[in-house]
Amino acid sequence: MTAAIDTTIPTSDVDPFSPEFLADPWPFVTELREMAPVVHLERHDVHAIGRYADVHRALTDWQSLQSAAGVGLSNFNHEKPWRPPSVLLEADPPKHDAPRHVLQEILSPRSLRALEQRWRADAHTLVDEVLARGTAFDAVTALAEVFPLRVFPDAVGLGPDGRENLLPYGDFAFNAFGPQEGLVAKAAPTIGPTIEWIGEQCRRENLADGGFGCQIWEASDHGDITPEQAPLMVRSLLTAGVDTTVTGIAAVVHAVATTPGAWERLRAHPELLPRAFEEAVRLASPVQTFFRTTKVPTTIAGITLPADRKVLMFLGAANRDPRRWEHPDAFDLDRDPSGHVGFGMGIHQCVGQHVARLEATAVLGALLERVARIDLTGPVVHHPNNTLRGFERVPVEVTLA
Repeated sequence: MTAAIDTTIPTSDVDPFSPEFLADPWPFVTELREMAPVVHLERHDVHAIGRYADVHRALTDWQSLQSAAGVGLSNFNHEKPWRPPSVLLEADPPKHDAPRHVLQEILSPRSLRALEQRWRADAHTLVDEVLARGTAFDAVTALAEVFPLRVFPDAVGLGPDGRENLLPYGDFAFNAFGPQEGLVAKAAPTIGPTIEWIGEQCRRENLADGGFGCQIWEASDHGDITPEQAPLMVRSLLTAGVDTTVTGIAAVVHAVATTPGAWERLRAHPELLPRAFEEAVRLASPVQTFFRTTKVPTTIAGITLPADRKVLMFLGAANRDPRRWEHPDAFDLDRDPSGHVGFGMGIHQCVGQHVARLEATAVLGALLERVARIDLTGPVVHHPNNTLRGFERVPVEVTLA
């Protein structure tokens, strides 16, 4: 029996998965965030939160707001997942603990130092290739998509064939956190071979020695995780390891191209590049939304929700909440963006965020050395996705240093 909805909670007919919403979410999420701390979205019968303090609390309170029932619209308590659930994203302690610990070690900043010199050299090579073709290019297809697909699959230990499947698979997986009609239904007829390819790459025999994937399987040899968990952990890397980084890189280029003086300041103070990446992630919020499910009656901002209710967290709204950020819609290199929820927060915070930071600062650092100015030359095109706020096109013209 479904618990009654608290009639004191304001309702909205906004559909966060509609084409209009996905094309430009900011007016909608601002309206929802300012309407009330908790809003009932009638279209999907879920509760939505968008204020920073409430989203932060929801992300960190895994005891009350669980991920194991799915971090999308689907409720795994009542619906069968479209694939075996993630042992990281869609699990809570204690099942979540061992996989998280293993992957944190593999992807730690200390472990990534072995890759840093090679990735920075690869970034310089890519920037040289792009600029050799001309000073006008699309920052998405020329840089943001190319670099992660050049270095990350090698780090995981994938073979050379089929890497073009990574972007459409990640796109489909993040779409699947929304309703099964619309974008999911549109992709479903042709996604089968891509899903099959991803599954094959998770097998031990298809992963090169020394890569992230091989290290995951070695952890199962040591008993740190089970052999059943190992391929699901490799799948997690392949799901979330590319699309979000692509968007993060594109977000920085877009931010500096539309903020007067920002690129020039970064050239004068390259030590600000890590801050620029974090500020761009805060501002753009590549991951716009995730769900939690109330495990017990749970009070958020004075509103008590019954158990087994889906709660939609608007990470993008929280990252632009004026209660937390001054001038939240501006890209500000003087801001300390630490605390943003662009990578989540708490025990489910993005375990691959250090990989994303290294990739982004490598390619942007190489660009800093060669380019004196970046200007936007046309309209930016966003890629519609039920969860991600990505870019399809960021056309720029650069002035060489």
